[in-house]
Amino acid sequence: METFESLVRAEFAPEHTYLNTASNGLLPARTVAAVQEAVRMRAEGRPIGSLYEDAERVRAAFARLAGVPVERVAMGASVAEYGGLIAASLPAGAEVLTAEADFASLVNPFHMRGDLKVRAVPLERLAESVRPGTALVAVSSVQSADGRLADLPAVREAASAHGARTYVDASQSAGWLPMEAGSHDFLAAVGFKWLMGPHGNAFFVTPEDFGGLTPLLAGWVAGELPWESCYGPVEELAHSARRFDVSPSLLTYSGLNASLSLIEELGVDAVHAHDLALADRFRDGLADLGHTPIPSPGSAIVSVPRLGHRQPELSEAGIEVSNRAGNLRAAFHLYNTLADVDRLLDALSA
Repeated sequence: METFESLVRAEFAPEHTYLNTASNGLLPARTVAAVQEAVRMRAEGRPIGSLYEDAERVRAAFARLAGVPVERVAMGASVAEYGGLIAASLPAGAEVLTAEADFASLVNPFHMRGDLKVRAVPLERLAESVRPGTALVAVSSVQSADGRLADLPAVREAASAHGARTYVDASQSAGWLPMEAGSHDFLAAVGFKWLMGPHGNAFFVTPEDFGGLTPLLAGWVAGELPWESCYGPVEELAHSARRFDVSPSLLTYSGLNASLSLIEELGVDAVHAHDLALADRFRDGLADLGHTPIPSPGSAIVSVPRLGHRQPELSEAGIEVSNRAGNLRAAFHLYNTLADVDRLLDALSA
């Protein structure tokens, strides 16, 4: 019987201590093989119908991870494009409530409208700041800069009490933190971080009634019978969230299909426990060294103030972390080990 450890070790053999999943996840061996096979298919001129089938397998796998019916899942290329659809659906003057310094791909589409009232408050005050007239609360489930978790149940409750919709960017949590996408109006996530897929994909979960969105980016793939409505205007849009799809990046989806299969084999609960154990070990080690990370309990991302300047020397030593606003950011995922934690701590103590 394969264990968590044996499954992971069969898929990853990084040459360095890689603690930067919050930027990009490592590709499993099965993912690399799948992409290479898809490339060969294109190079050799073989039929590529199976690549479109991979895309639909990916949609179904993400729906299972998100805990929603597959009919609620759309697939595109970026979180920003779906934020743009939501922004376009709001009336002029509508208030959008966001967390201060949240990731640009989440908040920028609302600023680009020019006629919305975008209000930013500290993350810990987000729920209490929802008020009459708030149309939408948009927030990342986990903050990219420092790993802080949003209190999503409190945000949902406050939004419901004031008739506002919620929009969650799960890019920094999908893959290690259990999702309850059905509890939100909208949810988006990229596949190249904690889901460990190639670049070029984003998921979008809509309400069953589509939340008042217009499929402004709809191309041929948005039709109910896409292969039968390739020419002229699409007369019948997909009856599911697929109406919000953009043309699939087939090589990406072939790889992502393999990546998601690994996450499902391991189980998000097991990945969650593994990642948090490593992050907590790092927090304890930092305390022993006299450093205090930004409080982010329950997060796989740990950010340490005033240590970001050490990122270049750590990279030279074969330890990959990030410098975010002067803070050293380490992100722990399923391919990391206690030895990785200890190596980073040893380097920081030098």
